[in-house]
Amino acid sequence: MSKRAVLEVIALDAEDAVAAQAGGADRLELVTDMAADGLTPSRETFAEIRAAVDISLRVMLRLADGFAAGDVDALVRRARGLREAGADEFVLGFLDEAGGPDLAAVETVVGALDGCRWTFHRAIDRAADRDALRKQLADLPGLDTYLTAGSAAGVDEGLTTLLTEAARSGEPGYEQQILVGGGLRLDHLPRLRAAGVDAFHIGGASRPDGWSAPVSAAAVAQWRAAVDD
Repeated sequence: MSKRAVLEVIALDAEDAVAAQAGGADRLELVTDMAADGLTPSRETFAEIRAAVDISLRVMLRLADGFAAGDVDALVRRARGLREAGADEFVLGFLDEAGGPDLAAVETVVGALDGCRWTFHRAIDRAADRDALRKQLADLPGLDTYLTAGSAAGVDEGLTTLLTEAARSGEPGYEQQILVGGGLRLDHLPRLRAAGVDAFHIGGASRPDGWSAPVSAAAVAQWRAAVDD
């Protein structure tokens, strides 16, 4: 295929970032505290990673485990601080108690991003109605990507949903890029690529020795080759 697919890798620090870029990553998702499934890194960590690599960085805006927004004012302060440090791409996603998008929280945080591009993360996989969520968020400035496994249980369970949504690309609410991640394996790639999916997200798959070890450039390179195949 002529268009190079996006390979995004989770990075916790500059060492991860350098290895991921060396392996062929196009973009990094910057987080801290994977025990809480990825929270907002510090400005200092962002600055160290930004100085170490020259690929795109999407910074997580999430202060606690789960998909509730929590302290929105604190999120806005963190977003503004990261913007001041030079961050220009973000990742966020909040649900209300009914499983719908927390529009008030999302709109408030997005308002602090100055039009920057952002990903709505795997909160979509916990939504009561994925289609309704997409259509409610469709016109928010900067939203260009959904990070999704198609199911809260991961890509194995969500593959049919991912293929169905890929087939709807360009419809209202489906203009954003699908970034597949969450239990993604190499053997999933052929069906996803054949369906037109052109963005992939890995975390643990880039760390063969576990989350206590850094990203492996060789592991990322294996994914790069598979994604490009």
